[in-house]
Amino acid sequence: MDLLIFIILIGIVLFIFRSFKSFIYFMAIVEILLRILSFICASIPVNEITLWIKNNIPDSIHTIINTYSTGILNQVLVWGLVICFIIFEYYTIRIFLKKK
Repeated sequence: MDLLIFIILIGIVLFIFRSFKSFIYFMAIVEILLRILSFICASIPVNEITLWIKNNIPDSIHTIINTYSTGILNQVLVWGLVICFIIFEYYTIRIFLKKK
């Protein structure tokens, strides 16, 4: 189910914004949000919140990829994710240097 939601969100972002840069920012935003929720799950001792996050929200995009793919497809998708983050770092550094 999480894969389906993720694919639908990617489609919506691409349909609305229609740019590669928006796709890269979307991937980074989702990854950061999932990592924050995983941290909250591990840090907050409230059992209801922890149980809900563990049952309904994946730890990261990498976890989604590993859950639904294996073999060469898995490696291609993981490397695609790494390339997205390299491009995100490039955009972020470029913005940071322009602020100077």
